[in-house]
Amino acid sequence: MNNRSSGFDLALTCFLLCVLGLLAGCSTATLERDAPAKALSRALPPASSGPLAAMAADIRADHGTEFSGFHILDSSREGLMWRLALIDSATTSLDIQTYLWYPDSSGLLLLERAILAAERGVKVRLIVDDLILQGHDQVIANLHAAPNIDFGIFNPWEGRSSLLDRAGEMIAQMERLNIRMHDKLMIVDGRAVIIGGRNIGDHYFGLNKIYNFHDTDLLGVGHIALEANDMFDHFWNSEWVATADALSTKPDLAIARQQRRNIQQAVATAPELSAFPREPKQWDAELKALPDELHPGRSKLVYDEAAREQISQKMAGSMFNFFNIAEQELLIQNAYVIPGDDAMEFIEQKVEAGVKIRLLTNSLASHDVPAVNSHYEKWRGKFVNAGIELWEFRPDPAIQATVVDVPPVKAEFTGLHSKCAVADRRYVFVGSMNMDPRSRAINTEMGAMVDSPGLAAEMAAIIERNMSGENAWQVKMDDAGKLYWENSEERVSRQPARDGMQRLMNTLMKLGPQEQY
Repeated sequence: MNNRSSGFDLALTCFLLCVLGLLAGCSTATLERDAPAKALSRALPPASSGPLAAMAADIRADHGTEFSGFHILDSSREGLMWRLALIDSATTSLDIQTYLWYPDSSGLLLLERAILAAERGVKVRLIVDDLILQGHDQVIANLHAAPNIDFGIFNPWEGRSSLLDRAGEMIAQMERLNIRMHDKLMIVDGRAVIIGGRNIGDHYFGLNKIYNFHDTDLLGVGHIALEANDMFDHFWNSEWVATADALSTKPDLAIARQQRRNIQQAVATAPELSAFPREPKQWDAELKALPDELHPGRSKLVYDEAAREQISQKMAGSMFNFFNIAEQELLIQNAYVIPGDDAMEFIEQKVEAGVKIRLLTNSLASHDVPAVNSHYEKWRGKFVNAGIELWEFRPDPAIQATVVDVPPVKAEFTGLHSKCAVADRRYVFVGSMNMDPRSRAINTEMGAMVDSPGLAAEMAAIIERNMSGENAWQVKMDDAGKLYWENSEERVSRQPARDGMQRLMNTLMKLGPQEQY
Protein backbone atom coordinates (compact mmCIF):
# COMPACT_ATOMS: atom_id res chain seq x y z
CA MET A 1 0.00 0.00 0.00
CA ASN A 2 1.13 3.57 -0.53
CA ASN A 3 2.74 5.26 2.44
CA ARG A 4 2.75 1.96 3.27
CA SER A 5 1.31 0.64 6.48
CA SER A 6 3.05 -2.68 7.02
CA GLY A 7 1.88 -5.30 9.47
CA PHE A 8 4.67 -4.12 11.76
CA ASP A 9 3.37 -0.54 11.63
CA LEU A 10 -0.18 -1.69 12.38
CA ALA A 11 0.91 -3.79 15.35
CA LEU A 12 3.06 -0.95 16.65
CA THR A 13 0.12 1.45 16.41
CA CYS A 14 -2.14 -0.80 18.47
CA PHE A 15 0.65 -1.34 21.02
CA LEU A 16 1.26 2.39 21.39
CA LEU A 17 -2.40 3.06 21.97
CA CYS A 18 -2.53 0.41 24.70
CA VAL A 19 0.59 1.80 26.37
CA LEU A 20 -0.82 5.31 26.33
CA GLY A 21 -4.12 4.13 27.75
CA LEU A 22 -6.10 5.56 24.86
CA LEU A 23 -8.19 2.45 24.36
CA ALA A 24 -11.28 1.96 26.46
CA GLY A 25 -11.69 -1.77 27.02
CA CYS A 26 -12.66 -4.53 24.63
CA SER A 27 -16.36 -3.88 24.06
CA THR A 28 -17.87 -4.80 20.72
CA ALA A 29 -17.77 -1.83 18.37
CA THR A 30 -19.56 -1.49 15.05
CA LEU A 31 -20.62 1.02 12.46
CA GLU A 32 -24.35 1.56 12.85
CA ARG A 33 -26.15 1.15 9.54
CA ASP A 34 -29.27 2.98 10.77
CA ALA A 35 -27.38 6.03 12.05
CA PRO A 36 -28.94 9.42 11.26
CA ALA A 37 -27.99 10.95 7.92
CA LYS A 38 -24.80 12.97 8.06
CA ALA A 39 -25.36 16.73 8.09
CA LEU A 40 -23.77 18.67 5.25
CA SER A 41 -20.78 20.77 6.24
CA ARG A 42 -19.13 23.67 4.45
CA ALA A 43 -15.91 25.50 5.07
CA LEU A 44 -16.26 28.74 6.97
CA PRO A 45 -15.65 31.93 4.98
CA PRO A 46 -11.94 32.82 4.88
CA ALA A 47 -10.84 34.65 7.99
CA SER A 48 -10.98 38.42 7.68
CA SER A 49 -8.35 39.07 10.34
CA GLY A 50 -5.24 37.44 11.72
CA PRO A 51 -1.71 37.01 10.33
CA LEU A 52 -2.68 34.58 7.56
CA ALA A 53 -5.52 36.80 6.33
CA ALA A 54 -3.14 39.77 6.23
CA MET A 55 -0.54 37.76 4.30
CA ALA A 56 -3.14 36.58 1.78
CA ALA A 57 -4.37 40.15 1.32
CA ASP A 58 -0.85 41.37 0.53
CA ILE A 59 -0.38 38.63 -2.07
CA ARG A 60 -3.72 39.49 -3.67
CA ALA A 61 -2.85 43.20 -3.75
CA ASP A 62 0.60 42.63 -5.24
CA HIS A 63 -0.20 39.92 -7.79
CA GLY A 64 -3.95 39.47 -8.28
CA THR A 65 -6.84 37.44 -6.91
CA GLU A 66 -5.83 34.13 -8.53
CA PHE A 67 -2.29 34.18 -7.13
CA SER A 68 -0.87 32.51 -4.05
CA GLY A 69 2.51 32.57 -2.37
CA PHE A 70 4.34 29.23 -2.09
CA HIS A 71 7.11 27.88 0.13
CA ILE A 72 8.61 24.38 -0.11
CA LEU A 73 8.82 22.41 3.14
CA ASP A 74 11.91 20.39 2.30
CA SER A 75 13.12 19.36 5.74
CA SER A 76 11.35 17.18 8.27
CA ARG A 77 11.73 19.89 10.89
CA GLU A 78 10.04 22.46 8.64
CA GLY A 79 7.24 20.03 7.90
CA LEU A 80 6.26 19.75 11.56
CA MET A 81 7.19 23.27 12.58
CA TRP A 82 4.95 24.93 10.00
CA ARG A 83 2.04 22.67 10.84
CA LEU A 84 2.36 23.76 14.46
CA ALA A 85 2.78 27.40 13.46
CA LEU A 86 -0.35 27.41 11.31
CA ILE A 87 -2.47 25.58 13.88
CA ASP A 88 -1.32 27.92 16.66
CA SER A 89 -2.08 30.91 14.41
CA ALA A 90 -5.57 29.76 13.40
CA THR A 91 -8.36 32.19 14.28
CA THR A 92 -11.48 30.63 12.72
CA SER A 93 -10.98 27.21 11.11
CA LEU A 94 -8.70 24.17 10.85
CA ASP A 95 -9.35 21.33 8.39
CA ILE A 96 -7.03 18.30 8.25
CA GLN A 97 -7.40 15.44 5.75
CA THR A 98 -4.90 12.60 5.94
CA TYR A 99 -4.32 8.96 5.09
CA LEU A 100 -2.44 7.93 8.25
CA TRP A 101 -2.44 9.58 11.67
CA TYR A 102 -0.17 7.68 14.04
CA PRO A 103 -0.55 7.96 17.84
CA ASP A 104 3.18 8.54 18.28
CA SER A 105 4.97 11.65 19.52
CA SER A 106 4.33 13.93 16.52
CA GLY A 107 0.83 12.54 16.01
CA LEU A 108 -0.13 13.26 19.61
CA LEU A 109 1.54 16.68 19.50
CA LEU A 110 -0.52 17.72 16.48
CA LEU A 111 -3.69 16.23 17.95
CA GLU A 112 -3.19 18.15 21.17
CA ARG A 113 -2.65 21.39 19.23
CA ALA A 114 -5.84 20.79 17.23
CA ILE A 115 -7.78 20.21 20.47
CA LEU A 116 -6.37 23.42 21.97
CA ALA A 117 -7.36 25.32 18.81
CA ALA A 118 -10.91 24.03 19.19
CA GLU A 119 -10.95 25.07 22.83
CA ARG A 120 -10.15 28.65 21.86
CA GLY A 121 -13.06 28.68 19.37
CA VAL A 122 -11.50 27.46 16.13
CA LYS A 123 -13.80 25.16 14.11
CA VAL A 124 -11.88 21.91 13.57
CA ARG A 125 -12.78 19.21 11.02
CA LEU A 126 -10.72 16.04 10.62
CA ILE A 127 -10.97 13.37 7.91
CA VAL A 128 -8.81 10.30 8.47
CA ASP A 129 -8.71 7.13 6.41
CA ASP A 130 -9.86 4.10 8.42
CA LEU A 131 -6.84 1.93 7.59
CA ILE A 132 -5.16 2.16 11.03
CA LEU A 133 -8.09 3.42 13.12
CA GLN A 134 -9.00 -0.04 14.43
CA GLY A 135 -9.41 0.17 18.21
CA HIS A 136 -9.52 3.97 18.22
CA ASP A 137 -13.32 4.41 18.28
CA GLN A 138 -13.53 5.69 21.86
CA VAL A 139 -10.93 8.34 21.05
CA ILE A 140 -12.81 9.28 17.88
CA ALA A 141 -16.20 9.43 19.60
CA ASN A 142 -14.82 11.60 22.40
CA LEU A 143 -13.13 13.98 19.96
CA HIS A 144 -16.27 14.28 17.86
CA ALA A 145 -18.33 15.09 20.96
CA ALA A 146 -15.97 17.88 22.03
CA PRO A 147 -17.01 21.44 21.21
CA ASN A 148 -15.85 22.69 17.79
CA ILE A 149 -14.47 19.29 16.61
CA ASP A 150 -15.99 17.09 13.89
CA PHE A 151 -14.36 13.76 13.03
CA GLY A 152 -14.91 12.01 9.68
CA ILE A 153 -13.77 8.48 8.77
CA PHE A 154 -13.08 7.60 5.13
CA ASN A 155 -14.44 4.25 3.90
CA PRO A 156 -14.89 2.70 7.35
CA TRP A 157 -15.06 -0.97 8.24
CA GLU A 158 -18.37 -2.00 9.81
CA GLY A 159 -16.81 -4.40 12.32
CA ARG A 160 -14.49 -2.35 14.51
CA SER A 161 -13.47 -4.45 17.51
CA SER A 162 -10.57 -6.54 16.24
CA LEU A 163 -8.18 -7.13 13.39
CA LEU A 164 -9.92 -10.46 12.85
CA ASP A 165 -13.19 -8.62 12.20
CA ARG A 166 -11.41 -6.46 9.68
CA ALA A 167 -9.76 -9.36 7.93
CA GLY A 168 -13.07 -11.18 7.40
CA GLU A 169 -14.78 -8.06 6.16
CA MET A 170 -11.87 -7.30 3.85
CA ILE A 171 -12.24 -10.71 2.23
CA ALA A 172 -15.99 -10.25 1.82
CA GLN A 173 -15.81 -6.66 0.55
CA MET A 174 -12.36 -6.48 -1.04
CA GLU A 175 -13.36 -4.19 -3.92
CA ARG A 176 -14.73 -1.49 -1.60
CA LEU A 177 -12.33 -1.75 1.32
CA ASN A 178 -9.27 -1.86 -0.93
CA ILE A 179 -9.96 1.78 -1.80
CA ARG A 180 -8.14 4.11 0.57
CA MET A 181 -7.90 7.90 0.82
CA HIS A 182 -4.25 8.71 0.24
CA ASP A 183 -4.70 12.52 0.22
CA LYS A 184 -2.87 14.87 2.61
CA LEU A 185 -4.19 18.35 3.26
CA MET A 186 -4.24 20.93 6.04
CA ILE A 187 -6.15 24.22 5.68
CA VAL A 188 -6.07 27.06 8.22
CA ASP A 189 -8.47 30.02 8.28
CA GLY A 190 -9.28 29.43 4.60
CA ARG A 191 -6.09 31.40 3.93
CA ALA A 192 -3.18 28.95 4.15
CA VAL A 193 -2.70 25.30 3.23
CA ILE A 194 -0.10 22.54 3.41
CA ILE A 195 -0.20 19.96 0.61
CA GLY A 196 2.19 17.12 -0.10
CA GLY A 197 3.34 13.63 0.75
CA ARG A 198 3.62 13.64 4.54
CA ASN A 199 1.23 11.67 6.69
CA ILE A 200 1.06 12.47 10.39
CA GLY A 201 3.61 10.31 12.19
CA ASP A 202 7.16 10.36 13.49
CA HIS A 203 8.90 8.88 10.44
CA TYR A 204 7.47 11.68 8.27
CA PHE A 205 8.92 14.33 10.59
CA GLY A 206 12.40 12.94 11.24
CA LEU A 207 11.56 11.59 14.70
CA ASN A 208 11.63 7.79 14.25
CA LYS A 209 14.70 5.91 15.47
CA ILE A 210 14.41 3.08 12.93
CA TYR A 211 13.79 4.96 9.68
CA ASN A 212 12.72 8.39 8.53
CA PHE A 213 11.43 9.61 5.19
CA HIS A 214 12.70 12.44 3.08
CA ASP A 215 9.44 14.06 1.97
CA THR A 216 8.13 17.24 0.36
CA ASP A 217 5.25 19.55 1.26
CA LEU A 218 4.10 22.81 -0.24
CA LEU A 219 2.91 25.62 2.00
CA GLY A 220 0.58 27.95 0.10
CA VAL A 221 -1.02 31.23 1.19
CA GLY A 222 -3.83 32.84 -0.79
CA HIS A 223 -6.10 31.55 -3.54
CA ILE A 224 -4.97 27.92 -3.26
CA ALA A 225 -6.63 27.73 0.18
CA LEU A 226 -9.99 28.38 -1.49
CA GLU A 227 -9.32 25.51 -3.88
CA ALA A 228 -8.43 23.33 -0.91
CA ASN A 229 -11.66 24.29 0.88
CA ASP A 230 -13.65 22.98 -2.08
CA MET A 231 -11.73 19.71 -2.06
CA PHE A 232 -12.18 19.16 1.67
CA ASP A 233 -15.91 19.92 1.49
CA HIS A 234 -16.26 17.51 -1.43
CA PHE A 235 -14.80 14.64 0.60
CA TRP A 236 -16.56 15.51 3.85
CA ASN A 237 -19.98 15.57 2.19
CA SER A 238 -19.42 12.44 0.11
CA GLU A 239 -20.93 9.05 0.94
CA TRP A 240 -17.39 7.74 1.47
CA VAL A 241 -17.00 9.62 4.75
CA ALA A 242 -18.92 8.67 7.89
CA THR A 243 -18.82 10.84 10.99
CA ALA A 244 -18.30 9.52 14.48
CA ASP A 245 -22.08 9.76 14.97
CA ALA A 246 -22.30 6.47 13.05
CA LEU A 247 -20.17 4.58 15.60
CA SER A 248 -21.79 2.31 18.16
CA THR A 249 -19.15 3.55 20.62
CA LYS A 250 -20.49 6.62 22.37
CA PRO A 251 -18.58 9.45 24.04
CA ASP A 252 -17.61 9.05 27.68
CA LEU A 253 -16.52 12.15 29.58
CA ALA A 254 -14.52 10.33 32.24
CA ILE A 255 -12.58 8.33 29.65
CA ALA A 256 -12.09 11.49 27.57
CA ARG A 257 -10.46 13.24 30.51
CA GLN A 258 -8.08 10.34 31.05
CA GLN A 259 -7.24 10.17 27.36
CA ARG A 260 -6.45 13.88 27.37
CA ARG A 261 -4.15 13.51 30.39
CA ASN A 262 -2.37 10.63 28.66
CA ILE A 263 -1.86 12.70 25.51
CA GLN A 264 -0.55 15.70 27.44
CA GLN A 265 1.82 13.51 29.46
CA ALA A 266 3.15 11.78 26.33
CA VAL A 267 3.76 15.11 24.58
CA ALA A 268 5.41 16.68 27.61
CA THR A 269 7.86 13.82 28.19
CA ALA A 270 8.80 12.68 24.65
CA PRO A 271 12.55 13.37 24.26
CA GLU A 272 12.35 13.29 20.45
CA LEU A 273 10.17 16.43 20.54
CA SER A 274 12.88 18.59 22.12
CA ALA A 275 13.28 20.67 18.92
CA PHE A 276 9.62 21.73 18.98
CA PRO A 277 7.47 23.80 21.34
CA ARG A 278 5.33 21.47 23.45
CA GLU A 279 2.70 24.17 23.99
CA PRO A 280 1.16 26.80 21.66
CA LYS A 281 3.27 29.89 21.11
CA GLN A 282 3.24 33.13 19.20
CA TRP A 283 4.93 32.64 15.85
CA ASP A 284 5.35 36.35 15.09
CA ALA A 285 8.99 36.13 13.97
CA GLU A 286 8.39 33.15 11.67
CA LEU A 287 5.22 34.63 10.15
CA LYS A 288 6.92 38.00 9.64
CA ALA A 289 9.78 36.33 7.75
CA LEU A 290 7.57 34.02 5.66
CA PRO A 291 6.46 36.52 2.96
CA ASP A 292 10.08 36.96 1.84
CA GLU A 293 10.28 33.19 1.29
CA LEU A 294 7.05 32.90 -0.72
CA HIS A 295 7.16 32.52 -4.50
CA PRO A 296 4.12 34.02 -6.27
CA GLY A 297 2.31 31.73 -8.66
CA ARG A 298 -0.98 30.51 -10.06
CA SER A 299 -2.18 27.09 -8.99
CA LYS A 300 -4.61 24.35 -9.88
CA LEU A 301 -5.55 21.80 -7.26
CA VAL A 302 -6.43 18.44 -8.81
CA TYR A 303 -7.81 15.36 -7.07
CA ASP A 304 -9.66 12.11 -7.52
CA GLU A 305 -13.32 12.68 -6.71
CA ALA A 306 -15.26 10.57 -4.23
CA ALA A 307 -18.24 10.07 -6.53
CA ARG A 308 -21.30 8.11 -5.43
CA GLU A 309 -20.45 4.40 -5.02
CA GLN A 310 -17.11 4.75 -6.80
CA ILE A 311 -14.00 6.90 -7.11
CA SER A 312 -13.65 9.08 -10.18
CA GLN A 313 -9.98 8.53 -10.99
CA LYS A 314 -8.55 11.73 -12.48
CA MET A 315 -5.08 12.05 -11.01
CA ALA A 316 -3.20 9.76 -13.40
CA GLY A 317 -4.39 11.80 -16.36
CA SER A 318 -3.65 15.04 -14.52
CA MET A 319 -0.12 13.98 -13.63
CA PHE A 320 0.75 12.93 -17.17
CA ASN A 321 -0.85 16.11 -18.52
CA PHE A 322 1.60 17.92 -16.27
CA PHE A 323 4.50 15.82 -17.56
CA ASN A 324 3.38 16.59 -21.10
CA ILE A 325 3.88 20.32 -20.50
CA ALA A 326 7.63 19.77 -20.58
CA GLU A 327 9.24 20.71 -23.88
CA GLN A 328 12.87 20.76 -22.76
CA GLU A 329 13.32 19.21 -19.32
CA LEU A 330 11.38 17.13 -16.81
CA LEU A 331 12.64 16.42 -13.27
CA ILE A 332 10.70 13.78 -11.35
CA GLN A 333 11.13 12.76 -7.72
CA ASN A 334 8.71 9.95 -6.83
CA ALA A 335 8.93 7.35 -4.09
CA TYR A 336 7.09 4.41 -5.64
CA VAL A 337 7.47 3.81 -9.37
CA ILE A 338 5.84 0.99 -11.35
CA PRO A 339 5.08 2.76 -14.63
CA GLY A 340 3.22 0.24 -16.79
CA ASP A 341 3.40 -0.03 -20.57
CA ASP A 342 1.33 3.09 -21.38
CA ALA A 343 3.37 5.32 -19.10
CA MET A 344 6.62 3.87 -20.42
CA GLU A 345 5.54 4.55 -24.00
CA PHE A 346 4.62 8.13 -23.05
CA ILE A 347 8.02 8.69 -21.43
CA GLU A 348 9.87 7.23 -24.42
CA GLN A 349 7.97 9.57 -26.75
CA LYS A 350 8.89 12.59 -24.62
CA VAL A 351 12.58 11.63 -24.78
CA GLU A 352 12.35 11.12 -28.55
CA ALA A 353 10.82 14.59 -28.79
CA GLY A 354 13.94 16.04 -27.18
CA VAL A 355 12.85 16.33 -23.55
CA LYS A 356 15.61 15.56 -21.04
CA ILE A 357 14.06 13.43 -18.27
CA ARG A 358 15.69 12.73 -14.93
CA LEU A 359 13.98 10.46 -12.42
CA LEU A 360 14.77 9.84 -8.74
CA THR A 361 13.06 7.02 -6.86
CA ASN A 362 13.90 4.59 -4.05
CA SER A 363 16.58 1.95 -4.28
CA LEU A 364 15.92 -1.41 -2.70
CA ALA A 365 18.26 -0.27 0.07
CA SER A 366 16.16 2.79 0.91
CA HIS A 367 12.78 1.09 0.40
CA ASP A 368 10.25 0.56 3.16
CA VAL A 369 8.20 -1.71 0.86
CA PRO A 370 10.21 -4.39 -0.98
CA ALA A 371 7.09 -5.40 -2.94
CA VAL A 372 7.15 -2.14 -4.86
CA ASN A 373 10.81 -2.58 -5.74
CA SER A 374 10.04 -6.15 -6.83
CA HIS A 375 7.73 -4.88 -9.56
CA TYR A 376 9.82 -1.80 -10.37
CA GLU A 377 12.94 -3.89 -11.12
CA LYS A 378 11.97 -4.89 -14.64
CA TRP A 379 11.55 -1.24 -15.66
CA ARG A 380 15.08 -0.11 -14.74
CA GLY A 381 16.69 -1.25 -17.97
CA LYS A 382 13.82 0.21 -20.01
CA PHE A 383 14.26 3.60 -18.36
CA VAL A 384 17.99 3.62 -19.01
CA ASN A 385 17.60 2.35 -22.59
CA ALA A 386 15.04 5.08 -23.25
CA GLY A 387 17.64 7.72 -22.38
CA ILE A 388 16.27 8.64 -18.97
CA GLU A 389 18.79 9.62 -16.32
CA LEU A 390 17.79 7.29 -13.49
CA TRP A 391 18.74 7.79 -9.85
CA GLU A 392 17.92 5.71 -6.76
CA PHE A 393 17.99 7.09 -3.23
CA ARG A 394 20.59 5.95 -0.70
CA PRO A 395 19.61 4.73 2.78
CA ASP A 396 22.47 6.84 4.19
CA PRO A 397 22.21 10.08 2.19
CA ALA A 398 24.30 13.10 3.09
CA ILE A 399 21.07 15.02 3.72
CA GLN A 400 20.04 12.62 6.49
CA ALA A 401 21.63 14.67 9.26
CA THR A 402 20.57 18.11 8.00
CA VAL A 403 17.25 17.58 6.17
CA VAL A 404 15.74 14.27 7.28
CA ASP A 405 16.52 13.44 10.91
CA VAL A 406 15.68 15.93 13.66
CA PRO A 407 18.07 15.81 16.65
CA PRO A 408 18.30 14.09 19.02
CA VAL A 409 17.02 11.37 16.67
CA LYS A 410 19.36 9.56 14.29
CA ALA A 411 17.56 6.89 12.31
CA GLU A 412 19.08 3.62 11.15
CA PHE A 413 18.18 4.42 7.54
CA THR A 414 16.40 6.92 5.33
CA GLY A 415 13.77 6.37 2.63
CA LEU A 416 12.29 8.58 -0.06
CA HIS A 417 8.59 9.45 0.24
CA SER A 418 8.35 12.59 -1.90
CA LYS A 419 6.08 12.99 -4.95
CA CYS A 420 7.00 16.11 -6.93
CA ALA A 421 8.14 17.22 -10.37
CA VAL A 422 9.40 20.27 -12.28
CA ALA A 423 8.71 20.96 -15.96
CA ASP A 424 10.88 23.39 -17.95
CA ARG A 425 12.01 25.22 -14.79
CA ARG A 426 8.60 26.94 -14.66
CA TYR A 427 5.92 24.49 -13.56
CA VAL A 428 5.84 22.51 -10.29
CA PHE A 429 3.80 19.52 -9.14
CA VAL A 430 3.58 18.51 -5.46
CA GLY A 431 1.13 15.99 -4.09
CA SER A 432 0.31 12.50 -2.85
CA MET A 433 0.40 10.71 -6.22
CA ASN A 434 2.88 7.90 -6.69
CA MET A 435 3.70 6.51 -10.13
CA ASP A 436 2.25 3.07 -9.44
CA PRO A 437 -0.93 1.08 -10.13
CA ARG A 438 -2.49 1.66 -6.71
CA SER A 439 -2.24 5.43 -7.01
CA ARG A 440 -3.47 5.36 -10.61
CA ALA A 441 -6.51 3.14 -10.22
CA ILE A 442 -7.38 2.36 -6.58
CA ASN A 443 -6.62 5.09 -4.03
CA THR A 444 -7.80 8.67 -4.00
CA GLU A 445 -4.93 11.07 -4.72
CA MET A 446 -4.38 14.79 -5.03
CA GLY A 447 -1.80 17.37 -6.00
CA ALA A 448 -1.11 21.03 -6.71
CA MET A 449 0.16 22.24 -10.07
CA VAL A 450 1.80 25.66 -9.87
CA ASP A 451 3.01 28.05 -12.55
CA SER A 452 5.90 29.84 -10.82
CA PRO A 453 9.45 30.15 -12.19
CA GLY A 454 10.78 31.08 -8.75
CA LEU A 455 9.20 28.06 -7.08
CA ALA A 456 10.35 25.82 -9.93
CA ALA A 457 13.95 26.99 -9.53
CA GLU A 458 13.89 26.17 -5.81
CA MET A 459 12.29 22.77 -6.36
CA ALA A 460 14.71 21.90 -9.19
CA ALA A 461 17.64 22.72 -6.92
CA ILE A 462 16.26 20.37 -4.24
CA ILE A 463 15.70 17.51 -6.68
CA GLU A 464 19.15 18.01 -8.24
CA ARG A 465 20.72 18.01 -4.78
CA ASN A 466 19.09 14.65 -4.17
CA MET A 467 20.23 13.43 -7.61
CA SER A 468 23.85 13.51 -6.55
CA GLY A 469 26.31 10.80 -5.63
CA GLU A 470 26.23 11.85 -1.99
CA ASN A 471 22.49 11.16 -1.79
CA ALA A 472 21.73 8.59 -4.49
CA TRP A 473 23.09 6.00 -6.91
CA GLN A 474 22.86 6.67 -10.62
CA VAL A 475 21.75 3.55 -12.48
CA LYS A 476 23.77 3.06 -15.65
CA MET A 477 24.30 0.37 -18.28
CA ASP A 478 27.66 -0.96 -19.45
CA ASP A 479 28.60 -1.93 -22.99
CA ALA A 480 27.37 -5.47 -22.41
CA GLY A 481 23.90 -4.20 -21.49
CA LYS A 482 24.29 -4.93 -17.77
CA LEU A 483 23.09 -2.43 -15.16
CA TYR A 484 25.35 -1.03 -12.46
CA TRP A 485 24.93 1.49 -9.64
CA GLU A 486 27.34 4.35 -9.03
CA ASN A 487 27.49 6.98 -6.30
CA SER A 488 30.19 9.30 -4.97
CA GLU A 489 31.97 6.45 -3.18
CA GLU A 490 31.44 3.21 -5.04
CA ARG A 491 30.30 1.33 -8.11
CA VAL A 492 28.39 -1.94 -7.65
CA SER A 493 26.98 -4.44 -10.14
CA ARG A 494 24.14 -5.71 -7.90
CA GLN A 495 21.25 -3.57 -6.73
CA PRO A 496 22.12 -2.17 -3.28
CA ALA A 497 20.23 -3.58 -0.30
CA ARG A 498 20.44 -3.15 3.46
CA ASP A 499 20.67 -6.87 4.21
CA GLY A 500 19.98 -10.37 2.94
CA MET A 501 16.47 -10.47 4.37
CA GLN A 502 15.54 -7.47 2.27
CA ARG A 503 16.82 -9.24 -0.83
CA LEU A 504 14.81 -12.34 0.07
CA MET A 505 11.61 -10.34 0.57
CA ASN A 506 12.24 -8.55 -2.71
CA THR A 507 12.36 -11.91 -4.48
CA LEU A 508 9.31 -13.38 -2.74
CA MET A 509 7.18 -10.28 -3.37
CA LYS A 510 7.49 -10.77 -7.12
CA LEU A 511 4.84 -13.45 -6.73
CA GLY A 512 2.27 -10.83 -5.71
CA PRO A 513 0.05 -8.91 -8.15
CA GLN A 514 1.66 -5.75 -9.51
CA GLU A 515 -1.74 -4.04 -9.74
CA GLN A 516 -2.07 -3.86 -5.94
CA TYR A 517 1.10 -1.80 -5.41
